[in-house]
This record gives sequence, C-alpha cells and structure tokens, in this order.
Amino acid sequence: MITTDPIGDWTWEITSSGDGGTTAGAAETAVSIWGILAKHELAVPPGKVSLSVRSVNDMRNVHLDVSGLILEAEPLRPETAISEAVKRAESLEGDLLASLRIRCPGIWLESGVKHRVEQLFAIHVDVWKSSLTVVTLETYSDAWLTMDTREREQVAVHAENAPRLTAALVEVSSLLGNDPEPGDPNRHATPTEVGFEDPRTEGPAYSDSWGTFEIAARSRRLRSELPPTEDEFPETTEHPVRYFVIRREAETLGYVWASVSNDAAGFEPRTAAGDASFEVGAQWLMLLRDAHNQGLTPLKALEWLAQVPHSPEIGSIDEDSPQEAPTLDALEELSGKY
Repeated sequence: MITTDPIGDWTWEITSSGDGGTTAGAAETAVSIWGILAKHELAVPPGKVSLSVRSVNDMRNVHLDVSGLILEAEPLRPETAISEAVKRAESLEGDLLASLRIRCPGIWLESGVKHRVEQLFAIHVDVWKSSLTVVTLETYSDAWLTMDTREREQVAVHAENAPRLTAALVEVSSLLGNDPEPGDPNRHATPTEVGFEDPRTEGPAYSDSWGTFEIAARSRRLRSELPPTEDEFPETTEHPVRYFVIRREAETLGYVWASVSNDAAGFEPRTAAGDASFEVGAQWLMLLRDAHNQGLTPLKALEWLAQVPHSPEIGSIDEDSPQEAPTLDALEELSGKY
C-alpha cells in the first residue's frame, strides 16, 4: 500500500566543514543520494525538487521558496534551474535554514513486474546556520515489510523489495560517513538502521493502520483544497459502490464513485499517482458538489459526470458504464495500491 505520510524515515547528522555546510553542498549531497536510490530503481526520473531558505530565528521570514523544479541530467551544471536556485540561496546572508527536498518516483517490484509509484521516497537535506547538515530519507511504501499495513503477510513482496532498501541505506551511510538514526516507531512500522523490524514478531502497532489512518488523511488533504460547505453528498457508505476510473494520458489518477443505495458519493485518489491525484480529485469533488446543488441523486450524479464537458486537465472518463465494487473499502484499497 502507498501512503501520503511516511511509513518510516532515517536521519543522518553531519557536522559541516568546507562546502558541506552550504546550500551548494546540500544540493550535491541530495543529488548523490538520488544517484544511490536510482542505482536500485528506488528513484526514477523525473524527480521534483523544492528549495527554501528561512531565518532561523523566525521561520515565517522566507527569503527564498521555489518548487516544482525538475531534476535534470547533471542537475548541478551551470544554468540549470536547480543550480540557479542554489546560486540565489548562496547569495543570502544571516542565520538561515536552507532546506532542499527531492520527491522520488520509484519502482515497486511484485512477481518480477515493475510498478511505478510517483512518490516512493523523499530526500530532505537541511543546512542550519552553515554548521550542521541534517539528511532525512523518507519512504511512502510498505513494500519493505513482511506484513502490509492492512495486516496481511507479503513475504514474497518483502523478498523482492527489502534488499534494495537495505543496500541503499548502507550506501547512503557510507557516503555520509555515519549510520542513520532510524525514525521513531509509528502507526505503520518500526524503522531500523537497515530497513524495518518484522511486524510478525510482536504484531503491528495498530490494526489495519492504512485503513484506520490513511483514508482520513487523504480525505483531509483533498478537502484542504476546497472551500468548506455542508451542501454536498456524504462520503461514506456501507453499501456497494459504482465507479468510473479517472485517467489522464493513460495514467490512472483516481476513482469517482456513488453508492448503489444512493446515500453517498465521492472521489478516491490513487495515491501512487502522487500530487496529481489530489489536485484532480479536488476538481471532481467540486463537480459532485455541482451535481448535488442540481438536486441529483448520487447515481444520477455519476451518470452526469460521464456526460458533462470538463477541462482535460482533470482527466477523463473513458468507460461507457461504471464498474462496481462490493464495498467502499474495496475501492479504497484499489486506490491505495501501486
């Protein structure tokens, strides 16, 4: 399963010397870690980069904030977008925190088949006052666990994927010159220096952590981009649901659905599609609100969505008739897989 919040993370602290305490040094470190992940197909193009610089004494004081930069081949050569942003950051003076983040699409292996996930890892490098560099690596997949986050054994999936994570962590530690500090145990898993503890040993921290926490987190993220209202369809049902797949340029971004009992409707983002699934999902929820305002029932709203013209940027419905899932939970699970 794929999550919107990290399954686990690892942190390395480096007392800076030379270029290691500069924004340029942070960028070099992040790009080197990308290279290690790419060697194991834990990162594949295109990575997306953001860079911010803030005052240490007042984090609201933002000196630089750029995002959406594409990690090009040789990204730090002169005149690339990233090198230009780094140059701007290097020109700033004062007690500053420079933060560089790379979102890493990557490959999930299952039965020898490669599945692309738009945010498999994220690399985060902070430089504090040019004296301390903190590197954090986060993962958003449970492919490294012997049990998935819905409490089902996945020994074969673990065997295909966990060794790649272990090899990458060892190589990053060698690059940075020390071992990582594994993140704290969380609701999904317990990180170790070379991966994760086996949840079969003492059992998972929560029953069905993905279903318990991820669905609520995804709903909050979707709705954070919408104006508040009470004039909309309920988003939960105990009945089967009919749904259309939302695609854009052959990529599945999510599923718009309605309950067969006409008591609810909504949108399930395909988490593996990354930010685009939430950006598009917010627009489909707005269309559902329009249908609700017209007095349509959820099932009539689903029919209306298949016919009404809309912007191609939000994807399209290419099916003649909706598919059916036995429960909303089953559709949510489909949306959470690679």
